[in-house]
Amino acid sequence: MKRLILVAMWVWAWAVADGQTDEFRKSYDEFRRQARAEYEDFRQKANREYAEWMRQAWEWHQRIEPVERPKDEMLPPVIYDREQRNEPKPIDYDEVVPTPAPQPQPKPVAPIRENDGEWQTATFQFFGTAGRVRLPKGFAFRLGGMDEKAFAAGWEELSAAQYDNLIRDCLALRMEHQLCDWAYLMMLGAMSEAVCGKGSNEARMMQGYALCQSGYKVRFGLAEDRRLRLLFKSEHQIFGMAAYKLQDGLFYLTEPADDRGMRICDIAYPEERPLSLWITQEQRLAERNSAERLLAPADSLTSIKVQVNENLLEFYDSYPTSMVGDDVLSRWAMYATTPLAGKVREQLYPQLRAAMGREASAEAAAGWLLNWVQTAFVYEYDDKVWGHDRAFFAEETLRYPYCDCEDRAILYSRLVRDLLGLDVLLVFYPGHLAAAVEFKTAVEGDYIVLGGRRFTVCDPTYIGAPIGATMPGMDNKTAKVTLLMAAKKQ
Repeated sequence: MKRLILVAMWVWAWAVADGQTDEFRKSYDEFRRQARAEYEDFRQKANREYAEWMRQAWEWHQRIEPVERPKDEMLPPVIYDREQRNEPKPIDYDEVVPTPAPQPQPKPVAPIRENDGEWQTATFQFFGTAGRVRLPKGFAFRLGGMDEKAFAAGWEELSAAQYDNLIRDCLALRMEHQLCDWAYLMMLGAMSEAVCGKGSNEARMMQGYALCQSGYKVRFGLAEDRRLRLLFKSEHQIFGMAAYKLQDGLFYLTEPADDRGMRICDIAYPEERPLSLWITQEQRLAERNSAERLLAPADSLTSIKVQVNENLLEFYDSYPTSMVGDDVLSRWAMYATTPLAGKVREQLYPQLRAAMGREASAEAAAGWLLNWVQTAFVYEYDDKVWGHDRAFFAEETLRYPYCDCEDRAILYSRLVRDLLGLDVLLVFYPGHLAAAVEFKTAVEGDYIVLGGRRFTVCDPTYIGAPIGATMPGMDNKTAKVTLLMAAKKQ
């Protein structure tokens, strides 16, 4: 189809050059009309065929138990002893675990056009943020039962043109609020329950339909308790979430359930794509400021004031721990690559620049930031605070009273990339996470050589340690590293 459109555009340009515009204008307009009709017919045909399969293609599948979050025996912080500084220990790495580049979000299999029919408005809330969608006038979506025929009939009803504005509005909200795939999944769940009833089978059907029409891989299951379940395919391995192994790999349940297994309609929709857990843009949720927090480094009168968006923290609390393939470092790269919220940057970064000194060298500024993260935050184990291992997004470390080594490394790497424009490595030792910074000039201390590039060790949990000091007991030869690219200077 795209090739035909390009050919038509070339013919149009040639006709204009040749002066035959009237005749070719009519031909081109007719071509566009036919192309649009073919797109719309393709989506309608896909939905008809999907509904037909729903009448018959249900098979029993056994549940796969959730994979538990990896439990790392995190080591306690160590206080730096200036009298025991050793000679620098450079380590040369031939390979690095790459951070995969996130892909563009899924999109509908064909353009979804505005529908001119009569409609009514429904409002809902997701993470403290208002949403609004249009529904057909007199909306009353109900499943006529809990069997294959009822599900197929429900799909056919939702795929009628009168629901196109609903899908358009959902996609517009995804764009307006810059929602990542996980936030979009949560938003569709809130919308569906608001219009169909909390926990209802109709809500799960509507959520799954909207997710499918938006381009994502979804499947439906019928549990023994006669409840409809919704499953989604993820690009990543998700911990702590029950899954089912289907033809296209693992599909995860959107909500907890104790089913030992269930009948699932394992039918693919054209051009569907898995959900991603990367967060590449700030999530634009309604503002609800936390209490102001003062964070002062040791031996300093400088207190940094910060507030964060409680609605964003609520979203982060819903975010599942995951991993790309077998790459253990990707667990933390997910958090470290997530941008800090604009309002937090506007409040926090001018204070940090002033405290570092605007004329300070990159080494001096990175050293001040390192000391701030080392001493302004209170260390505590995740198991004691949360009952399980939990990495923090940068805003969470700024908000919550306790953090551990991985949270400090994530925050420090974010600050260095944003404020100093320097690339950073996350450095994982068994039981510990630190960072290493690529300075423009040689800096004294331990460093890692990666592809000819020199990254100086910076450990936010080695209390009082300067740049270039590796925490005792950490062996850089056995460490794993992943590269985090600098942001443009804020």
